[in-house]
Amino acid sequence: MSLDGLTSGRRRLYDVSMIPVTIIACLAATWLVAGAGLRADGGAATNPKTIVVALDGSGDFKSIQEAVDAASKGDTVFLTPGRYEQDITIHSKDHLRLVGAGQDKVTLIGREDLVGVLHVGKWPYGATNIEISDMTINEHGGHAVGLFNGRGVLLKRLTVNGMLFSQQVEDARIEDCTIGGSETTGVQFADSQAVLIGNFIHDNDHGVNVAGKSSVRLERNVITRSLFEAVVVNDRAKAVLISNTLVKNGGGAAFLGQSQSDVSGNVVGFNRVGFLVASSSRAATSYNAFYNTEGDYLRVGNPNQPAPELKAQSDITGDPFFVDPAKDDFRLRPDTPLIRVGSFPFLGALPPLNSK
Repeated sequence: MSLDGLTSGRRRLYDVSMIPVTIIACLAATWLVAGAGLRADGGAATNPKTIVVALDGSGDFKSIQEAVDAASKGDTVFLTPGRYEQDITIHSKDHLRLVGAGQDKVTLIGREDLVGVLHVGKWPYGATNIEISDMTINEHGGHAVGLFNGRGVLLKRLTVNGMLFSQQVEDARIEDCTIGGSETTGVQFADSQAVLIGNFIHDNDHGVNVAGKSSVRLERNVITRSLFEAVVVNDRAKAVLISNTLVKNGGGAAFLGQSQSDVSGNVVGFNRVGFLVASSSRAATSYNAFYNTEGDYLRVGNPNQPAPELKAQSDITGDPFFVDPAKDDFRLRPDTPLIRVGSFPFLGALPPLNSK
């Protein structure tokens, strides 16, 4: 995974802006229905279909919400290129896919009278086995995406401009997304179980906040330019941080409350501080690389106190040799000391240049 892939969009195998809507509908059916037509038991859903949404009226619906409401188990709702001034709530649905024509072709911007743009679940009604991909979602009123009281939610290849919030969600997976621009937190978890893998999370007050009784795994994410910490694990939450690159933040990670965390294989550099650890929390660390300005380990206090005794013997301290950190290219140079460390082929989220 290259940084170009994280920050500049993904390669496209087709350019849907050049294809008539009728052909898009056929292509969408060909590309998407096979994956959408699976039951939870692995069998095929009954007559799954692709429902096309087009703002110009050439599809099945102009309204995304109407298309979602009309969808049955196993259906796909496909959004043709456009800027949708609509909000969407998916609830009481099972095995539904909402797929856009591309992050650079479909943008959801919400409506002026509502907070948030895309919601999965609506108390007390949840949604199960929902997949949302290939579009941009802009925040409205501070929120962009909200996940509530659901299970089996997959978000992938999304650009989220604003907060992504998850409350009481089981088995959520957020993959290959770009999330940023929140005045509070980029990704917030409350009493949720989730995996974040391969995301670029940038320019938030906090990058990721894991709170309540959440259990979250963060793997191969780049989290940068957070005003405060890249990751906060609080309350009674549990977190696994493995092979992430936490760079250019106020802090790398804070382990607070009675949280429990396993932290290994991360690059934590160019921050003000590395790890901030409360005495009431438990953070097991190993094979992390540090390069920060005001300390790598600190104990919570007033003020916070240096805690070099927390440093693991397997930790590495020094310049990670990024390709070009000034331009946010956090790939490792071939001469980096962070290759083949412990059981890791390399530390951090991004493979070294010229690696195979």
